[in-house]
Amino acid sequence: MAEPTEFSRRVIKMIASIPRGKVATYKQIAGLCGKPHGSRGVAWILKSSSEKHGLPWQRVVSSQGRIAFPVLTRNHQLQKTRLRAEGVVVAANGGIDMTKFQWKKKPKARSPKKNTPRLFL
Repeated sequence: MAEPTEFSRRVIKMIASIPRGKVATYKQIAGLCGKPHGSRGVAWILKSSSEKHGLPWQRVVSSQGRIAFPVLTRNHQLQKTRLRAEGVVVAANGGIDMTKFQWKKKPKARSPKKNTPRLFL
């Protein structure tokens, strides 16, 4: 099996650090991991690595602030149940008040590379 990419390792670490009772979007995770347009990659990593790494997959939602699974599916119900058990208020249609429950993680400020000319700082 191939070694995970740096992006994959970052995504796994970031998802694992989402606090109980908070949610993050696929797009938010991708941006925090250095690929603002990598939300599909985040979804793939989450699907393929959740069980192996014990990730809190239920804490990742769509950028519209709702559960991404179709409403009447088993996975939608399971995600809704898990989020509610953590104190997240989830509407019947899977909608979540992102102003209240979104994880407010900020990207780390990058320090300039050691040999970067001052002109570019």
